[in-house]
Amino acid sequence: MRAIRLVSVLALLAASPALAAPPSEPIPAIQAAHPTYTAAQFFENRNYSLAGYRVGTFSPDGQSILISSDQTGVFNAYALPVAGGEARPLTASTTSAHYAVSYFPSDDRILVTADGGGDELNHIYVRQPGGTLRDLTPGDDLKADFFDWSGDGKTFYITSNARDAAAFDLIAYDAETYEHRVAFENTGGFFPADISPDGRWLALSKNVSSARTDLYLVDLRSGGEPRLITPEGDISHTVYGYSPDGSALIYGTNQFGEFTQARSYDLASGESTPLIEAEWDVMNVAFSPSGRYRISSLNADGSTKVTILDTMTDQPVSLTGIPDGDVGAVRFNADESRIAFTVLSDTSPSDVFTAALADGAATRLTTALNAAIDEDVLVEATVVRYPAEGGVMIPSILYRPHGASAENPVPAIVLVHGGPGGQTRRGYSAMVQHLVNHGYAVLGANNRGSSGYGKTFFHMDDKQHGEADLRDIVAGGQWLRDQDWVADDQVAVMGGSYGGYITAAALAFHPTAFEAGVNIFGVTNWVRTLESIPAWWGANRVALFDEMGDPATDHERHRRISPLFHADGIQRPMLVVQGANDPRVLQVESDELVAAVRANDVPVEYVLFPNEGHGFQRRDNRITAQEAYLKFLDQYVRKAD
Repeated sequence: MRAIRLVSVLALLAASPALAAPPSEPIPAIQAAHPTYTAAQFFENRNYSLAGYRVGTFSPDGQSILISSDQTGVFNAYALPVAGGEARPLTASTTSAHYAVSYFPSDDRILVTADGGGDELNHIYVRQPGGTLRDLTPGDDLKADFFDWSGDGKTFYITSNARDAAAFDLIAYDAETYEHRVAFENTGGFFPADISPDGRWLALSKNVSSARTDLYLVDLRSGGEPRLITPEGDISHTVYGYSPDGSALIYGTNQFGEFTQARSYDLASGESTPLIEAEWDVMNVAFSPSGRYRISSLNADGSTKVTILDTMTDQPVSLTGIPDGDVGAVRFNADESRIAFTVLSDTSPSDVFTAALADGAATRLTTALNAAIDEDVLVEATVVRYPAEGGVMIPSILYRPHGASAENPVPAIVLVHGGPGGQTRRGYSAMVQHLVNHGYAVLGANNRGSSGYGKTFFHMDDKQHGEADLRDIVAGGQWLRDQDWVADDQVAVMGGSYGGYITAAALAFHPTAFEAGVNIFGVTNWVRTLESIPAWWGANRVALFDEMGDPATDHERHRRISPLFHADGIQRPMLVVQGANDPRVLQVESDELVAAVRANDVPVEYVLFPNEGHGFQRRDNRITAQEAYLKFLDQYVRKAD
């Protein structure tokens, strides 16, 4: 099945005259027509995500919804009343984020996951009736994730690499005693993907290359060897889940075209038949517990399009009373009379809603956006495409500040996503909205190699990282300069993770293409990074090496594209932001680049968080980082009128 996806939607907060820009700081003309808000206001919001998957979101009595929220500044688990009202805290961490995983089927115990300050070595805990947390996966240097519940609710499954740091075994836990056994010992480089409701069939995925992911089935009752069920070749497959009766595996494949389509694999006959065909990637397929309702979602040009299909009538369920935006995380209560879900828009973080399926009328249970921020002041994104080398069109998400015009041109930023292979999508970003609110245009570029636009586009940058994809970002900067409402001498580049690498590479290899760069935990030395991939990535390293190149054979190319070895070419100012506990991009990557750029006598600023990893979970750190972004950009990019 799936390790639970923990979506951290960064928040925005309120504004009051006392928190506006100090009068001693001149406010650019583009900002004067609307209120501006501080970084603290944009991040002092409440971020929400739903726990559970097929089950475990609603409490056994149906009166509460299990959520994660950072309303105290650190993520914790909460019980949100279905009838409305304040969420009740279930955990109270003041240090590491604690995310809600699932209610137990018949009582108020919950499962929780937490790591050690961003080191990504998660453990699974049970919150017992008295409120204490018990670690179900004790040990050092291990990573454990919740996997699923059995259909009868008597067993839950966890994946763990305690036996072998590079492999995740499937462990079955008794829901009453917590006694556990190894249900599947993973010695073949697989990743557990889903388990049938009766606990018999385990679906496995195996990365063969960046273009090929195979699916296997193993009968846990017979103890046989995993059996390949998908065709060989450069075809990517993904598991969505099982049909509610356990007779079929629902999976995705790009075998028949550019995009991932949903199919059904009959366990008895081995026959595969189409289920959902679309002109975009099918992101997810799930069912209500009885199977009456089928939920599917498409990645449609950077937005999520969800359909809740009533299979009894073959008609979609219509939801009323919700704002425009992406519906996500649809969860059912036990009798399928009610759902919980989230809605995310460009101008508001995810909020939690509930609706009765009898009429589809929705009730809003949370308000994530700070009440002091006028949502009308925030900016709706638009999808644009700009030309790059070879005639390739680059799909991008554009945020244009209010009032930007030829008479009032604004500074701009090309924002680069992580990955490689990620995607910049529509949806609320406190980081982006804060910068736009302060007069910066933001172009979220989906360079070649990004996901969501077909497999041909996705593989265009294979073994060309730091080359073709970097030039796409440089082209994005030129496209911004070509707009009459952008100040053509005030364009910066910014990104995190792989986007941070591209930022540093742009400054090193195209030293005059941007006025400055903001590198957020970006790779600077590919030789070291690829050699130090965490063991728990396991077989994922195969696909990464296929895409990026094997460090054993591609050492010279990795050195050629690494900014650290070419830092003497950096001429423009750079801000570097890093978490000390980052297991993916080690702190030394940023330390060495900062030292090298300083040796050039080029302005470089460095923000290091001792209690963060690859991404910033604590609100106070997100605010500090955001303040640093704006101060740096205002100093080195924005030109005084």
